[in-house]
Amino acid sequence: MNFKEQILTFQRVMVRELRRVRRQPRYVIILTLLATLIFTFFATMMHEGIPEKLPVAVVDLDGSYLSRRLCHELNATQSVEVVAIYNNHTEARKAMQRGEIFAFYEIPEGMYNDLLNFRSPHFGLYSNTAYLLAGMLSYKQLARLGMLAAGAVQREVLRKKGYDDNAIQGLIQPVNMTTHQIGNPWTSYRIYLMTTIVPVAVSFIVILLTVYLIGREVETKGVNRLMRHAHNNAVVALAGKLFPYWFWFSLLALIFNLIMFGPMHYPMNGSWLLMMANTMLLVFAAQCAGVMIAGCLPDAPFSMGVGGIYGALSFSLSGFSFPVEHMPRIFNGISLIYPARHYFLNYRDIAFFGNGLEHCWPSMCALIGFGVLWLIGAWRFQHNFDRGLLVPSSKTLEKKEKGGDE
Repeated sequence: MNFKEQILTFQRVMVRELRRVRRQPRYVIILTLLATLIFTFFATMMHEGIPEKLPVAVVDLDGSYLSRRLCHELNATQSVEVVAIYNNHTEARKAMQRGEIFAFYEIPEGMYNDLLNFRSPHFGLYSNTAYLLAGMLSYKQLARLGMLAAGAVQREVLRKKGYDDNAIQGLIQPVNMTTHQIGNPWTSYRIYLMTTIVPVAVSFIVILLTVYLIGREVETKGVNRLMRHAHNNAVVALAGKLFPYWFWFSLLALIFNLIMFGPMHYPMNGSWLLMMANTMLLVFAAQCAGVMIAGCLPDAPFSMGVGGIYGALSFSLSGFSFPVEHMPRIFNGISLIYPARHYFLNYRDIAFFGNGLEHCWPSMCALIGFGVLWLIGAWRFQHNFDRGLLVPSSKTLEKKEKGGDE
């Protein structure tokens, strides 16, 4: 076929697929609602950026003026809230095990007298890091307050010894540090979660949908009709069949980006055009991976399982949950087979650092390079079709036979 005939064939297959979607729109509707639900969930969660008023407790074994003041100062912070004051360690530990609190301070008995006599009392700080985010934030806030309390006590002691405030400041904190957090200066966990989980979730949905759509053609014996519409050209057949889904989910992902970088004011220091290209290439690369899996594994249920495993691992191996650079060296290479990894590299350069195409082109080319997987998957699909290997699985045939007997 010449190029014009290929375009006409592509249009014919695409129209066929659009008619199928019109007759059975539930799959696209359900997956669209799922992606929207994920976006809405993370958009509304932690509206202020980080969790606030996390429940903590204090075990006050001293009962002095200073211990009560520490409790009031702890309760005045924005991140945590003292919900209980216990008389012993056992009660606080049981409350933590029940999930009622995430951390607690244990103020030792005789703490105030030890300070007056220039002895160093030992505070206990316990946090439940089984809840990673809540436990670490509670620990961070309690530890910071403990250091401030120690500095305040030391200041009062030095004042009584006759030191002036300038000398005391030099003794307590001789070095002042300023922190400049690049990319997310607000330390907003909502920005971190939405800009990582939402794109990976969209790519995961696209991978599974692509594998399912190709597998459904096999299970419903629609492969012959599909290939007849495409004049037995697997590349054109798969391109025409999957193009409407690429367009729809690219549009959906672009809408999510417009909301995040627009009304929600997420950091965007680079080119919107590059970010749009990055998003559309992510959906394209996810489809290519799905075509590769479905084309090389003609058994539809098995290919769906492999596609689910491949997509699920992208949440871990793409680098947003744990830095790829600190993983074992073998995983540094494995991470490159996931489209989400290259998307994140581009997102970091474009949104945070404002870099242009001169910095992003390697990852852009990598996303385009996933088209090789499309060609391999289409070649295997053509090979299996020519050899008559694209037949429904035995489980599907058994179900149909049972349905016929009934």
